[in-house]
Amino acid sequence: MTRPAARSWQLAALAAALAIAAFAAGTREARAEYGDVVMNAFSTEAGMRPVVFPHWFHRIRFRCKVCHGDLGIKFQAGGNQINMLKIIDGQFCGACHDGGMAWAVENCNLCHTGTPNLPTQVHESTIQKLIAPGQAKTAPAAKK
Repeated sequence: MTRPAARSWQLAALAAALAIAAFAAGTREARAEYGDVVMNAFSTEAGMRPVVFPHWFHRIRFRCKVCHGDLGIKFQAGGNQINMLKIIDGQFCGACHDGGMAWAVENCNLCHTGTPNLPTQVHESTIQKLIAPGQAKTAPAAKK
């Protein structure tokens, strides 16, 4: 019989795989999952869509201390001054997203997936809609 912790991990991995498959199959919208973090300190003013960080997708692979200890990311949405220069220099997300462990930063649309002007926040529900890459022109205005 499968242990509850192992079963939980398997279900999370399956949900992530299904979400990626649906997204790759041409789904016109993506949904924020519980605990996803929207980062928009610099994106909108730079003409980019906000970043939606899939927290639990990363959490099933790494312990909290990897990002929140080793990489110095604070436990607060909006509490970090993460920008592309720091990421390119290997800080924050750039520690893994270097083209080796994970895709490189040149793949903008894999991270910048939020609805334009979406505020920095931690998503609390799967009801909040995001947009798929390439659909920014048809996105509805963000709710405040």
